[in-house]
Amino acid sequence: MADTFQIGVPEKGLVLLVGTSGAGKSTFARRLFGPTQVVSSDTCRAMVADDENDLAATPDAFDLLHHLVGIRLRRGLLTVVDATNVQRTARASFIKVAKDNDVLVDAVVLDVPQEIAVERTLARDDRDFGAAVIRRQHADLQRSLKKLRKEGFRKVHHLRGVDAIDAATVRTERSWSDRTDLTGPFDVIGDVHGCAGELRTLLVDLGYTIAYDDARRAINATHPDGRTAVFVGDLVDRGPDTPGVVALVMGMVEAGNALCVAGNHDDKLARALRGRQVTVSHGLAESLAQFDALGDTEFRSRAQTFLEKLISHYVLDSGRLVVAHAGLAQAYHGRSSARVRAFALYGDTTGETDEFGLPVRYPWADEYRGSAVVVYGHTPTPTPEWINDTICIDTGVVFGGSLTALRYPERELVSVPADREWYAPTRPLAPVEPARDPSVLRLDDVAGTQWIDSPHAGKIKIPEENAAAALEVMSRFAVDPRWLAYLPPTMSPASTSTVDGFLEHPEKAFDDYLGWGVDRVICEEKHMGSRAVAVLATDSDVARRRFGVSDGSSGAIYTRTGRPFFTESTDLVDRLRTAMSPLFTALDTDWLVVDCELLPWSAKALPLITAQYASVGAAARATLPAAHAALAQAADRGLDVAALSARTSRRFDHARAFRDAYAAYCEPGESQAVRVAPFAILAAEGRLLATSQSHEWQMATLGALDDPLLTRTRHRSVDLTSTDERAAATRWWLDLTAAGGEGMVVKPADVVSPRIQPGLKVRGREYLRIIYGPDYTDSLDTLRSRSLGRKRSMATREHGLGLDALAALVDRKPLWEIHRSVFAVLALESEPVDPRL
Repeated sequence: MADTFQIGVPEKGLVLLVGTSGAGKSTFARRLFGPTQVVSSDTCRAMVADDENDLAATPDAFDLLHHLVGIRLRRGLLTVVDATNVQRTARASFIKVAKDNDVLVDAVVLDVPQEIAVERTLARDDRDFGAAVIRRQHADLQRSLKKLRKEGFRKVHHLRGVDAIDAATVRTERSWSDRTDLTGPFDVIGDVHGCAGELRTLLVDLGYTIAYDDARRAINATHPDGRTAVFVGDLVDRGPDTPGVVALVMGMVEAGNALCVAGNHDDKLARALRGRQVTVSHGLAESLAQFDALGDTEFRSRAQTFLEKLISHYVLDSGRLVVAHAGLAQAYHGRSSARVRAFALYGDTTGETDEFGLPVRYPWADEYRGSAVVVYGHTPTPTPEWINDTICIDTGVVFGGSLTALRYPERELVSVPADREWYAPTRPLAPVEPARDPSVLRLDDVAGTQWIDSPHAGKIKIPEENAAAALEVMSRFAVDPRWLAYLPPTMSPASTSTVDGFLEHPEKAFDDYLGWGVDRVICEEKHMGSRAVAVLATDSDVARRRFGVSDGSSGAIYTRTGRPFFTESTDLVDRLRTAMSPLFTALDTDWLVVDCELLPWSAKALPLITAQYASVGAAARATLPAAHAALAQAADRGLDVAALSARTSRRFDHARAFRDAYAAYCEPGESQAVRVAPFAILAAEGRLLATSQSHEWQMATLGALDDPLLTRTRHRSVDLTSTDERAAATRWWLDLTAAGGEGMVVKPADVVSPRIQPGLKVRGREYLRIIYGPDYTDSLDTLRSRSLGRKRSMATREHGLGLDALAALVDRKPLWEIHRSVFAVLALESEPVDPRL
């Protein structure tokens, strides 16, 4: 038996197993990789043909195989392909998938003697091909071995013989760019371009101590607090002392005091030092002359090696910081390919040139929506400006500007001026564009397909058609966007009940939450009204200072789609502010965002009730008695209409129940008094209460308010591990609904992950007649097949986006950032989900 040895494979890349049938690829894959990491051609063939030996299904099987591999690589997952891969064309197709997803690919060759492969294959009952196929595969493999390393693999691991295969183990290797383990703090330093004096000055200003060699050349710098310098590249060219800059940065990197990524000038100088054919321009001549003047061939060789080994970018601080010379789109973070390196070194160019003959660069930062801070240089600017959590810190020191560093995580900028203009710029330093007005909304913030990296909900796609529908509502009907700080999420029902006569039942909600690891919930009475969000400032001065509203208003109350409830709601806002006044003092705040229900239902929904519900109830109550009378006459004549008569009688009972159900939530015309039932204080100055306070705290705090405008929300806590408490809560729900209540909402009692459903509604049997129609109880078996997956997915995404918007408001982020999350909630409401759920 051979000694055990390890194979290193890329942690987030592709591994191709290469070997004939019978070489042991599947056994090798099962032994060394997780079951979800392996994508097998045999499995795909079985999936498309119900027979993994059906060779006629091979084209479809490999279409599926490539599709699955592409999905996994796009998601950054280690993927192992279990197929023969003995032909170059087969390997090339997978190498292309890897390149398309900007990941590295390794080959593991399982090279067993031909006779062993034949013997193993013939011994299998599920293989019906003979030795000739194995011999052909073996010949293809042997022809491939000499050229395999030139096909685009990062590494080729050649396991010769059964013993070597059995002895192999696997370890995963992080990409060179993955330094997520380094948490800083960091000092990210912009393009130096040979300005050694300015670099030394900046390092001293940042607190570093510089070490010199006997020739008084700076060769290292250390920080007493253990900070790490990170250079964005372009150390060289144009300036007076490129070798001095390289010596200092190289020494810091070798000592572990700095990191450095490659710049396009560094890359070109490395090729020139190696003797490659390059165009000597843009300051390269000065760098080469400076190296020649030193006459130090050993240093020149070290510098060449150092520059050649600089990588495209670094991902630092658990993925929260990315440093690349020309910036990097989110899709390329942590990836490895020629395309990624080109973007990192040169940016995203359009292929055009400007009037100065320089490349026109696509403004990738304008569309960046990633969660990581991206710090870069490459394109000089007089003053760094944050754009969507990206910042360019090349401030043109070699052109007479300054050398700038960004302290991270402090986000502080430190600059030193250039000693002089060392090199005349081809293009004058661009004037600073005025910073974006934080209160200005732009169409391109929300139009078209959008990808949002939600801190609370993960990556969310907003399709273009959904955005268009939301834009129609926002532009024509919504309240002033400065008040539009939050939209509430949709709410899913509990899992469908199997209790006789019930479509929804509390026991299912309890089981749902217990299955999600929540053992204590709060059950809140579900008011039959209109969902409302109230944003209240204590006075118009606060509204102007905190929300930018200067029209004299001091708050807004709007629907769950952002529309105002009434044409004139100033009186209601004032009354609600008065009712909530104890909270302003108790929470030490001058503004609040409150989630509530506006009552009665008929106050806002009267047109809907008249057009949709009352007409159905009136028609049924007018026609069904006449139909029943006619059937009675038919029965008197001896016709067998007993079943039809019974059904008509039952339908009449259902129609009366339907009418009673919606009428219970209506109050007569002029006498109806608007009331508000608050159930969550979402945010206040400096505090995101939606995530910091439990629902029990919410109920207790709101329940202490005493004002005629307010309706209390009845509730009770339930320990889900207690059979008695669950039974008592179910009886409470039955009493609520029997008395005409809509039902209840079940929520986690304590703050939990935003990926768990924020609440499950359990609606009463009679209330559901309004939703599903008078006769729905006759169709319960059909209705029980309803699917809740899409509704629940929408609920968690909207919940997370709502928390994002509130967090941005509390953190005083720009209005456009708050609005983007609010807009996304409204856009998701356009998804095709059964509105009855």
